[in-house]
Amino acid sequence: MTRILAFLILLCLGAFPAHSQPMEVDVELALMVDVSRSMSPPELELQRRGYAEALVSDEGLGVVANGFIGKIAVTYVEWAGDGANTVIVPWTVIDGPESAQSVAARLLATFPIGLRRTSISGAIHFARTDLQSNDFEGLRRVIDVSGDGPNNDGRPVRRARDAAIEDGLVINGLPLMTWDEASLWGIPDLDEYYHNCVIGGPGAFVIPVLAWEDFPMAVRRKLVLELAGPMETVMAGFNVEPDFDCLIGEKIRREREIP
Repeated sequence: MTRILAFLILLCLGAFPAHSQPMEVDVELALMVDVSRSMSPPELELQRRGYAEALVSDEGLGVVANGFIGKIAVTYVEWAGDGANTVIVPWTVIDGPESAQSVAARLLATFPIGLRRTSISGAIHFARTDLQSNDFEGLRRVIDVSGDGPNNDGRPVRRARDAAIEDGLVINGLPLMTWDEASLWGIPDLDEYYHNCVIGGPGAFVIPVLAWEDFPMAVRRKLVLELAGPMETVMAGFNVEPDFDCLIGEKIRREREIP
Protein backbone atom coordinates (compact mmCIF):
# COMPACT_ATOMS: atom_id res chain seq x y z
CA MET A 1 0.00 0.00 0.00
CA THR A 2 2.88 2.34 0.87
CA ARG A 3 4.52 1.74 -2.51
CA ILE A 4 1.25 2.46 -4.32
CA LEU A 5 0.81 5.71 -2.38
CA ALA A 6 4.38 6.79 -3.17
CA PHE A 7 3.84 6.01 -6.86
CA LEU A 8 0.67 8.12 -6.92
CA ILE A 9 2.47 11.01 -5.27
CA LEU A 10 5.28 10.89 -7.84
CA LEU A 11 2.72 10.69 -10.62
CA CYS A 12 0.96 13.78 -9.34
CA LEU A 13 4.23 15.67 -9.03
CA GLY A 14 5.03 14.82 -12.63
CA ALA A 15 1.61 15.96 -13.82
CA PHE A 16 1.75 19.22 -11.87
CA PRO A 17 5.33 20.50 -11.88
CA ALA A 18 6.34 23.12 -9.34
CA HIS A 19 5.87 26.68 -10.56
CA SER A 20 9.25 28.26 -11.30
CA GLN A 21 10.00 31.70 -9.93
CA PRO A 22 10.43 34.55 -12.44
CA MET A 23 14.04 35.43 -13.20
CA GLU A 24 15.08 38.78 -11.74
CA VAL A 25 16.59 41.30 -14.16
CA ASP A 26 17.42 44.97 -14.04
CA VAL A 27 15.10 45.91 -16.92
CA GLU A 28 12.40 44.20 -18.96
CA LEU A 29 12.61 46.04 -22.28
CA ALA A 30 10.01 45.61 -25.03
CA LEU A 31 11.36 47.10 -28.27
CA MET A 32 8.31 47.89 -30.44
CA VAL A 33 9.43 48.88 -33.94
CA ASP A 34 7.22 50.33 -36.68
CA VAL A 35 7.28 48.53 -40.05
CA SER A 36 4.40 50.33 -41.73
CA ARG A 37 4.51 50.89 -45.49
CA SER A 38 5.41 54.55 -45.09
CA MET A 39 9.01 53.34 -44.69
CA SER A 40 11.10 51.98 -47.54
CA PRO A 41 12.90 48.60 -47.46
CA PRO A 42 16.31 50.30 -46.90
CA GLU A 43 14.84 52.21 -43.95
CA LEU A 44 13.37 49.02 -42.48
CA GLU A 45 16.77 47.35 -42.79
CA LEU A 46 18.46 50.36 -41.20
CA GLN A 47 16.19 50.02 -38.17
CA ARG A 48 17.19 46.40 -37.63
CA ARG A 49 20.88 47.20 -38.02
CA GLY A 50 20.61 50.19 -35.66
CA TYR A 51 19.11 48.13 -32.86
CA ALA A 52 21.53 45.25 -33.42
CA GLU A 53 24.53 47.58 -33.23
CA ALA A 54 23.18 49.31 -30.12
CA LEU A 55 22.72 46.04 -28.26
CA VAL A 56 26.32 44.93 -28.84
CA SER A 57 27.88 48.37 -28.40
CA ASP A 58 30.37 48.99 -25.59
CA GLU A 59 28.00 51.57 -24.13
CA GLY A 60 25.04 49.20 -24.05
CA LEU A 61 27.00 46.24 -22.67
CA GLY A 62 28.65 48.51 -20.11
CA VAL A 63 25.32 49.65 -18.74
CA VAL A 64 24.09 46.05 -18.53
CA ALA A 65 27.24 44.93 -16.69
CA ASN A 66 26.97 47.82 -14.20
CA GLY A 67 23.34 47.12 -13.37
CA PHE A 68 22.28 45.97 -9.91
CA ILE A 69 21.68 42.43 -11.20
CA GLY A 70 23.84 42.56 -14.32
CA LYS A 71 21.28 41.24 -16.79
CA ILE A 72 18.29 42.48 -18.76
CA ALA A 73 15.45 40.80 -20.64
CA VAL A 74 14.65 42.02 -24.16
CA THR A 75 12.04 41.30 -26.79
CA TYR A 76 11.96 42.82 -30.30
CA VAL A 77 8.55 43.14 -31.95
CA GLU A 78 7.68 44.71 -35.31
CA TRP A 79 4.25 46.28 -35.61
CA ALA A 80 2.02 48.04 -38.13
CA GLY A 81 -1.80 48.03 -38.06
CA ASP A 82 -3.91 46.94 -35.11
CA GLY A 83 -3.15 43.29 -34.36
CA ALA A 84 -0.18 43.19 -36.76
CA ASN A 85 2.59 42.39 -34.28
CA THR A 86 5.41 40.05 -35.23
CA VAL A 87 7.82 38.82 -32.57
CA ILE A 88 11.30 38.77 -34.11
CA VAL A 89 13.15 38.09 -30.86
CA PRO A 90 11.14 36.51 -28.02
CA TRP A 91 12.02 37.40 -24.45
CA THR A 92 15.75 36.78 -24.14
CA VAL A 93 18.29 37.49 -21.41
CA ILE A 94 21.27 39.67 -22.24
CA ASP A 95 24.04 39.38 -19.65
CA GLY A 96 27.16 39.90 -21.72
CA PRO A 97 28.67 40.08 -25.22
CA GLU A 98 27.77 36.51 -26.22
CA SER A 99 24.04 36.81 -25.49
CA ALA A 100 23.93 40.30 -27.04
CA GLN A 101 25.58 38.98 -30.21
CA SER A 102 23.01 36.18 -30.35
CA VAL A 103 20.14 38.69 -30.28
CA ALA A 104 21.86 40.87 -32.88
CA ALA A 105 22.30 37.86 -35.16
CA ARG A 106 18.58 37.11 -35.02
CA LEU A 107 17.80 40.71 -36.00
CA LEU A 108 20.13 40.56 -39.00
CA ALA A 109 19.13 37.09 -40.21
CA THR A 110 16.21 38.47 -42.26
CA PHE A 111 14.71 41.86 -42.97
CA PRO A 112 11.06 42.94 -42.77
CA ILE A 113 8.48 43.84 -45.40
CA GLY A 114 6.28 46.88 -44.82
CA LEU A 115 2.69 46.35 -43.66
CA ARG A 116 -0.42 48.54 -43.74
CA ARG A 117 -1.61 51.02 -41.11
CA THR A 118 -0.04 52.47 -37.97
CA SER A 119 -1.39 51.33 -34.61
CA ILE A 120 0.79 52.66 -31.82
CA SER A 121 -2.03 51.77 -29.44
CA GLY A 122 -1.97 48.17 -30.66
CA ALA A 123 1.80 48.02 -30.14
CA ILE A 124 1.51 49.36 -26.59
CA HIS A 125 -1.30 46.94 -25.76
CA PHE A 126 0.68 43.99 -27.14
CA ALA A 127 3.78 44.96 -25.14
CA ARG A 128 1.76 45.54 -21.97
CA THR A 129 0.22 42.07 -22.20
CA ASP A 130 3.59 40.52 -23.05
CA LEU A 131 5.25 42.15 -20.05
CA GLN A 132 2.55 40.80 -17.75
CA SER A 133 2.94 37.21 -18.95
CA ASN A 134 6.69 36.72 -19.46
CA ASP A 135 8.98 34.79 -17.10
CA PHE A 136 10.91 37.79 -15.76
CA GLU A 137 10.72 40.18 -12.84
CA GLY A 138 12.38 43.46 -13.71
CA LEU A 139 13.29 46.30 -11.40
CA ARG A 140 11.93 48.43 -14.24
CA ARG A 141 9.59 47.54 -17.10
CA VAL A 142 9.91 49.65 -20.24
CA ILE A 143 8.06 49.81 -23.55
CA ASP A 144 10.11 51.44 -26.30
CA VAL A 145 8.05 52.66 -29.27
CA SER A 146 9.66 53.85 -32.50
CA GLY A 147 7.64 54.98 -35.50
CA ASP A 148 7.29 57.53 -38.28
CA GLY A 149 3.66 58.57 -37.95
CA PRO A 150 0.72 59.07 -35.59
CA ASN A 151 -1.73 56.37 -34.58
CA ASN A 152 -4.36 55.80 -37.30
CA ASP A 153 -5.70 52.33 -36.50
CA GLY A 154 -7.16 50.54 -33.48
CA ARG A 155 -8.09 52.13 -30.16
CA PRO A 156 -7.13 55.75 -29.34
CA VAL A 157 -3.47 55.89 -28.36
CA ARG A 158 -4.00 57.78 -25.09
CA ARG A 159 -6.27 55.03 -23.83
CA ALA A 160 -3.62 52.36 -24.43
CA ARG A 161 -0.91 54.56 -22.94
CA ASP A 162 -2.88 55.31 -19.78
CA ALA A 163 -3.62 51.61 -19.21
CA ALA A 164 0.09 50.79 -19.45
CA ILE A 165 1.01 53.57 -17.02
CA GLU A 166 -1.57 52.30 -14.54
CA ASP A 167 0.29 48.96 -14.61
CA GLY A 168 3.50 50.73 -13.59
CA LEU A 169 5.12 50.61 -17.02
CA VAL A 170 7.27 53.30 -18.64
CA ILE A 171 6.81 54.17 -22.32
CA ASN A 172 9.60 55.94 -24.18
CA GLY A 173 9.47 57.20 -27.75
CA LEU A 174 11.73 57.39 -30.79
CA PRO A 175 9.74 59.39 -33.36
CA LEU A 176 11.24 59.10 -36.84
CA MET A 177 10.84 62.63 -38.18
CA THR A 178 11.95 61.87 -41.72
CA TRP A 179 8.54 63.14 -42.84
CA ASP A 180 8.29 65.22 -45.99
CA GLU A 181 5.48 66.83 -47.96
CA ALA A 182 5.12 63.71 -50.11
CA SER A 183 4.11 61.59 -47.13
CA LEU A 184 0.40 60.83 -46.93
CA TRP A 185 0.31 59.90 -43.26
CA GLY A 186 3.10 61.79 -41.47
CA ILE A 187 2.93 64.99 -39.42
CA PRO A 188 5.70 67.59 -38.99
CA ASP A 189 5.42 67.75 -35.17
CA LEU A 190 5.65 64.02 -34.49
CA ASP A 191 7.94 64.65 -31.51
CA GLU A 192 5.22 66.73 -29.85
CA TYR A 193 2.69 64.03 -30.68
CA TYR A 194 4.81 61.39 -28.98
CA HIS A 195 5.34 63.67 -25.99
CA ASN A 196 1.63 64.37 -25.54
CA CYS A 197 0.05 61.13 -26.70
CA VAL A 198 2.50 58.22 -26.49
CA ILE A 199 5.09 58.38 -23.71
CA GLY A 200 4.41 58.15 -19.99
CA GLY A 201 5.57 56.89 -16.63
CA PRO A 202 8.47 57.93 -14.39
CA GLY A 203 11.34 59.42 -16.39
CA ALA A 204 9.66 58.84 -19.77
CA PHE A 205 11.42 60.57 -22.65
CA VAL A 206 11.39 61.24 -26.38
CA ILE A 207 14.43 61.27 -28.67
CA PRO A 208 13.50 62.55 -32.15
CA VAL A 209 15.33 61.28 -35.24
CA LEU A 210 15.47 64.10 -37.79
CA ALA A 211 17.42 62.24 -40.50
CA TRP A 212 18.05 58.56 -41.16
CA GLU A 213 21.81 58.99 -40.84
CA ASP A 214 21.16 59.97 -37.19
CA PHE A 215 19.19 56.81 -36.45
CA PRO A 216 22.00 54.48 -35.24
CA MET A 217 23.33 57.02 -32.72
CA ALA A 218 19.82 57.90 -31.53
CA VAL A 219 19.01 54.23 -30.89
CA ARG A 220 22.26 53.76 -28.99
CA ARG A 221 21.63 56.82 -26.85
CA LYS A 222 18.05 55.76 -26.16
CA LEU A 223 19.08 52.23 -25.21
CA VAL A 224 21.69 53.47 -22.75
CA LEU A 225 19.17 55.83 -21.11
CA GLU A 226 16.59 53.07 -20.84
CA LEU A 227 18.97 50.58 -19.27
CA ALA A 228 20.66 53.03 -16.90
CA GLY A 229 17.57 55.07 -16.11
CA PRO A 230 17.35 58.45 -17.89
CA MET A 231 19.87 60.83 -16.31
CA GLU A 232 19.58 63.34 -19.14
CA THR A 233 16.60 63.35 -21.41
CA VAL A 234 15.08 65.06 -24.39
CA MET A 235 11.54 66.31 -23.86
CA ALA A 236 11.34 64.31 -20.63
CA GLY A 237 8.30 64.06 -18.42
CA PHE A 238 4.60 63.51 -18.72
CA ASN A 239 3.10 66.99 -18.72
CA VAL A 240 0.72 66.90 -21.65
CA GLU A 241 -1.06 69.77 -23.31
CA PRO A 242 -4.77 69.14 -22.68
CA ASP A 243 -5.79 70.53 -26.06
CA PHE A 244 -3.28 68.55 -28.12
CA ASP A 245 -5.07 66.51 -30.80
CA CYS A 246 -4.08 62.87 -30.24
CA LEU A 247 -6.59 61.77 -32.90
CA ILE A 248 -4.80 63.62 -35.70
CA GLY A 249 -3.67 60.36 -37.33
CA GLU A 250 -7.18 58.95 -37.44
CA LYS A 251 -8.46 62.22 -38.96
CA ILE A 252 -5.75 62.23 -41.64
CA ARG A 253 -6.62 58.65 -42.56
CA ARG A 254 -10.33 59.50 -42.94
CA GLU A 255 -9.53 62.51 -45.12
CA ARG A 256 -6.97 60.90 -47.42
CA GLU A 257 -7.91 57.25 -47.70
CA ILE A 258 -9.98 56.13 -50.64
CA PRO A 259 -13.34 54.81 -49.31
